[in-house]
Amino acid sequence: MKNLLTGFLCTCLLVIAGSAPARAQEKKPDSQPADQAVPATTATSDSTQPAASDADQQTPPAGQTPPTGQTPVPPPAEDQPAGPHSMIAQPPPPPPKVPDVRRPGESGFWVDIEGWLPKQQPYQNGGTKNTDTGSSTFITLQGKPKYAQSLDVGLAVGLHNTLKLTLTNFNSVGDYTSPIIVSAWSQEYSGGEYISTNYHYEQAKLSYEYLTWPFPVGSRKVRLKTLWQVQFTNITTTFDAPDNYYDSNGNLILNSQGQPISLVGSGTKRIISPEFGLGFSYYPSRHVRFELGGSGFGFPHHYYVWDGEASVNIRVLNHFEIRLGARGLGFKTSTNTDYYIKGNYIAPFAGIRWYSNSE
Repeated sequence: MKNLLTGFLCTCLLVIAGSAPARAQEKKPDSQPADQAVPATTATSDSTQPAASDADQQTPPAGQTPPTGQTPVPPPAEDQPAGPHSMIAQPPPPPPKVPDVRRPGESGFWVDIEGWLPKQQPYQNGGTKNTDTGSSTFITLQGKPKYAQSLDVGLAVGLHNTLKLTLTNFNSVGDYTSPIIVSAWSQEYSGGEYISTNYHYEQAKLSYEYLTWPFPVGSRKVRLKTLWQVQFTNITTTFDAPDNYYDSNGNLILNSQGQPISLVGSGTKRIISPEFGLGFSYYPSRHVRFELGGSGFGFPHHYYVWDGEASVNIRVLNHFEIRLGARGLGFKTSTNTDYYIKGNYIAPFAGIRWYSNSE
């Protein structure tokens, strides 16, 4: 019995010792894919093959899982797959920004006072609805203005654009002796009569000066602007015969109502019209500017208005500028009335302009 028990224990120890290597082999990971068979010569040829280098042991073939305990080595950069954004086209870099140079008057606001010397004489004549007969309706308005004054107020709006208001005013007084009978505003004057004339011109114009070329301006020295304007013109004329208020004895002549007679003929004509034109500016230097511009509008055989100027402008102080040049304007009121007035003027001018901004 004792021998039988001893034999049974020895048999159990032999079985346990034999099963231990088999379990160790089951826990060892297979370096080959499960669906690939290991060649039969592998076991016998390992002893004859040279030992693999450390790099070969650390970098497994592509598609295989590295052995346990080893850090996977990434493939070379050229073998790596493209990132998620590499397939999207990237926009080109933006072009460099061109500096925008603002010249005087292209920012802030300014005020300009000018005086000029028109010498031309307008005239008044009968229109298509005039009913005067037996007398002439053509009268040249006498005298020359001592000077004409203009006021400009400008405001920069947007990129290099300007909104401007211009006020112009002048008047003239003169006299002459008419060789023929003339009629003015339904007042008739005999031939050889001493006649006094007086006229007053007023104009208000609102102008939007829009930069048309170049764009973008950058640091260019040239500006070409289109002018979009609306203007109001008012002309009043007055005629009188100051020597005919007294008789030959020096007594004041009275009318049928016992009141002193009146030999005054007076009337007003107006024009409200759009104007369109062009303005050109050139900046040869930082403190000098040349300007040229003109605008107008009208209907043939009815009315017209126009104006223009050419000037050189010199910056003398941070906020002040001297302006020298020539200016012209013209008008003719509607001929489809009892009387119409026509005049055209060209004269030199000088002015000074103040800018809210400084350089």
